[in-house]
Amino acid sequence: MIQKSVQFVKEAIEELKKVSWLGRKEVVASTVVIAILIIIVAIFIGAVDFILSKIIKWMLG
Repeated sequence: MIQKSVQFVKEAIEELKKVSWLGRKEVVASTVVIAILIIIVAIFIGAVDFILSKIIKWMLG
């Protein structure tokens, strides 16, 4: 069991060496894009929620 675990870890390390990692510049750019998209979606959902709540309050009197 221990030998299988050690073999698994060694194989996992070898596979991670084959991975093509993004550079720092690409990671920062992707993070900024995702943050902007999250803000846009949050504003949209907030606006829809606000509008629907006003409509429901108007309908219920």
